[in-house]
Amino acid sequence: MRRITLDDVASLAGVSPITVSRVLRKPGSVSEALRLRVNNAIEILGYVPNVAASRLASSRTHTIGVIVPTLYNVIFAEYLFALHEVLIPAGFQVIVVNSRYSEAEEENAIKALLGQRVEAIVIAGIHHTPLSRQLLKQAHLPIVETFELSDDPINLNIGMSQERAGHIATRHLIDRGFQKIAFLTGNLDHRAQSRLDGYHEAMDEVGLKSLDMIASRPRHSSVALGSELFAGMYERGDLPEAVFCTDDNLALGAMQECRKRRLRVPDDISIIGFHDLEFSACAAPSLSSIATRRYETGMLAAEKVLTALDASTRQGVHQINLGFALVPRESTSVDGRRPNLP
Repeated sequence: MRRITLDDVASLAGVSPITVSRVLRKPGSVSEALRLRVNNAIEILGYVPNVAASRLASSRTHTIGVIVPTLYNVIFAEYLFALHEVLIPAGFQVIVVNSRYSEAEEENAIKALLGQRVEAIVIAGIHHTPLSRQLLKQAHLPIVETFELSDDPINLNIGMSQERAGHIATRHLIDRGFQKIAFLTGNLDHRAQSRLDGYHEAMDEVGLKSLDMIASRPRHSSVALGSELFAGMYERGDLPEAVFCTDDNLALGAMQECRKRRLRVPDDISIIGFHDLEFSACAAPSLSSIATRRYETGMLAAEKVLTALDASTRQGVHQINLGFALVPRESTSVDGRRPNLP
């Protein structure tokens, strides 16, 4: 079956191909009767406009490229949802690429998106190959780096200090009197490494040992992985007094493993997570966590892209620190005393 063309629509509607093109590109420039006639022909024939061809004829593509390290984690799902909530109503399409935590794959994604003539690129992260940085700087497009704070932003940077958040989470446990504090993580990507740096910093400040209390696996964070990591520590005899998990899913898995081994949280061991996911407040006991602003990050990134595209010239380097919040709950209470709940 042959492809329906613009000429077919023009023939059925009894107008010229130029008129059909005008209806598609600038519907306000023709009469309502003519517009209805052309749209009726399009519907009857099932015509789908050639978007690629129209892009070639225009300086605008109305597409935004977004690069995330994984599509597995709900953190990035919330972020992408917010980006779509702002960009789609504004008339833009969003091209999402998964870099799989690889800077080399991110570099390939940047090349592909620039080849698609996207009008802006939003990236979850600040760590890039030298060529990626060069390509992004030379693109003369709005570039938004998110989730972390960069010492050398390419253009726009919206995020939080992952290291500071790791420090605060660890310090929360130290301030409750714990000394033997473990660190559990899945993939030790740049963000997890920064949280680990914050953990080390907090432990070093008070002279506590930390090197033999770190457990990680090169896998996605999950409840199952949290259970596995905690079980490994338990079976080695390295039972901590408290645990800092770099993700709430890991923390939930650790709490489940505690139940299996008849360890009470927080009486026998305290646990704090990261991201303050929806289930954290409903867990039993409720899970202390670091609240991060994923949805707000995506929404603000999209809004900044639209503002930059409306501007006559490319905006200069700009950074926004969205911060984070410590949310103490039952899983880190001391001697059965509930902390002040938010």
